[in-house]
Amino acid sequence: MVTGIGAVTPVGNDRESTWQALLAGRSGVGPITRFDAAGLGLPTTIAAEVKDFDPAGFLDRKRQRRSARFSQLAVAAAREAVADAGVEAGGTVDGTRLGVIVNNAVAGMDGVEQAVDTMHADPRQVSPYFVSSVIPNMPACEVAIDVGAHGPVNASALACASGIHALLEGKRLIQSGEADVVIAGGTDSAITPVMFTGLSNMGALSRRNDDPTRASRPFDADRDGFVFGEGAVITVLESAEHARARGARAYAEVVGGALTSDAFHVSAPDPSGEHATRAMRLALRNTGTAPGDVDYICAHGTSTRINDLAETKAIRAAYGADAYDLLVSSPKSMVGHLIGAAGALSAMVSALAIRDGVVPPTINLETPGEECDLDYVPNEARKSEVRTAAVNAFGFGGQNCVAVLRAV
Repeated sequence: MVTGIGAVTPVGNDRESTWQALLAGRSGVGPITRFDAAGLGLPTTIAAEVKDFDPAGFLDRKRQRRSARFSQLAVAAAREAVADAGVEAGGTVDGTRLGVIVNNAVAGMDGVEQAVDTMHADPRQVSPYFVSSVIPNMPACEVAIDVGAHGPVNASALACASGIHALLEGKRLIQSGEADVVIAGGTDSAITPVMFTGLSNMGALSRRNDDPTRASRPFDADRDGFVFGEGAVITVLESAEHARARGARAYAEVVGGALTSDAFHVSAPDPSGEHATRAMRLALRNTGTAPGDVDYICAHGTSTRINDLAETKAIRAAYGADAYDLLVSSPKSMVGHLIGAAGALSAMVSALAIRDGVVPPTINLETPGEECDLDYVPNEARKSEVRTAAVNAFGFGGQNCVAVLRAV
């Protein structure tokens, strides 16, 4: 069961403000403020940044100095999720039975770049906390320290599938009896010069610098690449029995899912969508869900030409005739690609769609792209009962992760 949700995103620094922004179709994309992209001559100068986030509201000065931004965002989101769920180590839950899984994709890239610059200027000024702040497991460990979690603490990297895979791993920890409650989600913050230079050279990013709020346009014929973002989304998971015993309310149940590999290319998806299709079919089979039972798919929907087409093909193949009865939308049209947090954001969107009976739109969808022929909920949120939702997340290297959430 999902009993708590916390979020720090480009459109809101908590769960409900993010959700209302998504329902309103409000974009969080704008000019990069973290560095001078234009001065570097980069072809892309826009991103989906988290705005007005002050780590001092969550961490004392010592913890701020020793932690990177992706950890700070994770701690903020986790605090909201834990408070939302009413979980307290040593109180409502045994701290030795409380686990944490916070996944990411690019770890502390901002800290690495800053430390390299510092080293060249004066090696003595490189922080003694540099290594511990940027390694991939640190957001999970910082959250564990923050909440007093002495159970299993883990982090893994599945590129853009990381965030949703954390929820599936959290479910497995609970099912295996290793934990009663798991704090699970994703975080990333890597809006940096080197990252943007690499992605620009790859040709992956939108160059719609003069109209940033319309740059991310999944499934649209005029899409020209994705918008890089940052953020953290954290959930609290527990078994139905544990939640009932402490009187907790639940947003939805994480029923299960599946993970497959394209084994095709380091960055491009298999254009046939074959193994993304297999991930969807396995997720349905593993959870005892018929294609016609799914009401909503929170799509990966990156706004790149090859991904959106491959995902559409895979949905059609996996769901058959039922694909045309599905509501399919991409929150990346508003928040950009949160990389390691993207799948966790999609899980949040799915859980809140189940709670409220409304599906957020895919904004900037004016003319559907070639073969993009599903109902992508264009431009306006839609009232609709959602009993079962599926989340698609596809990562660099061909990692396909699909999860199924169901109303309780």
